Amino acid sequence: MKSLHDIKVFLETAKLGSLSAAARSLDQTPAAISRTIQRLESELGAPLFIRSTRKLRLSPQGEKFLPRCQQAMSIFEQGVSELREDEFELSGTISLSMPSDTGRGVLAPLIDRFIELHPKVSVHLHLSDGYADLYKQNVDLAIRIGKPEDSSMVALPLLKHNYRALVASKSYLDTHPKIASPEDLQQHNCLCFTLHDKWHNRWQFTHQESKQQQLIQVTGNRKSSDGALVRQWAIDGFGVAYKSLLDAHQDLETGKLIQVCEEWQGEHAPLYMVFTDRIQYNAIFKALKVFLEQELERFYPNK
Repeated sequence: MKSLHDIKVFLETAKLGSLSAAARSLDQTPAAISRTIQRLESELGAPLFIRSTRKLRLSPQGEKFLPRCQQAMSIFEQGVSELREDEFELSGTISLSMPSDTGRGVLAPLIDRFIELHPKVSVHLHLSDGYADLYKQNVDLAIRIGKPEDSSMVALPLLKHNYRALVASKSYLDTHPKIASPEDLQQHNCLCFTLHDKWHNRWQFTHQESKQQQLIQVTGNRKSSDGALVRQWAIDGFGVAYKSLLDAHQDLETGKLIQVCEEWQGEHAPLYMVFTDRIQYNAIFKALKVFLEQELERFYPNK
C-alpha cells in the first residue's frame, strides 16, 4: 500500500505545513517524509510543494491535488469503517469541537459514557464558544447550538426542542423587581454573551399561548465570550441570564438558578452535529449521533 502511504504523508504535510511536524505526527524521520514527497512528485510529474529555507507551502498543482486526496482518503476510511461495523466493535479516533458551557456541563460526561461503551474509540475534545473552522482546523465534526448558516455543511439534529430562557439566582430575584414580562428586563442587570466581538443584547421571546413576539434590547454591567462564566455570574447573583435550557438544567434542578417569565419562550436553540461532507459519516459518527440523541432526550422527554 505504498501509494496510500504516500497520500497520507502528503495530506499530513499539507495540513501541518512542515516536514518535521509531519514526521512527528506520523512517527517517521523528516528525511523519510521528504523522500516520500519527492517520490510522489516524481510519479505525478509535478511539484506539490514550494519550498524555501524556512517555509513549506502547497504549489498550484498541490492545491489542485489536495481535495482529491482528501476525498479518496475519506472513501477509503469509510470502507474500512463499514467493514469494522460488521465486527460489532467500533475503533478509531474522532476529533470533536463543542461549546464550552454545553461541552463541560452536558456533553463531556456523555462522551465519557460513549467511550466506556466503545473502549477502542479515542476522542479529542476542543472546547470553545467560537466556531471551529472545519475546513482548516484538525476537527472532524462540531456540535453546535443553532443550525449552521453555511448550507455547504452537513447538519444533523441531536436535540430539536431546546430553547433559551431567563434564569437568575434566588438571591438576585429576592432583592430586585419581579420579572412578569420581557419588558421588565429593562429594570434589571442583564448578563450578556459575546461572540466574535458581537454583543448579544437583543433577546427574543415568544408567548407560548398567544404567540406574540417581543424583541428586547437589554443592558448590564457584565458581558463575556465564555458562556459558562455568564451562567456562573447568574448563579452568583449578579443579574439575569438568557441561557439555553440544556446548559442551565442542572442548576435549575438543584435550585442554584430559577427560571422566570416561563410563559415567554426564548429563542429556539437546537443542537446539531455538523461536519463538512456526508462521506465522513462513518460508523463512529453514526453511533455517536444515535447515542447522543438518546441521552439528550432525557433532558426534554415527550416533546
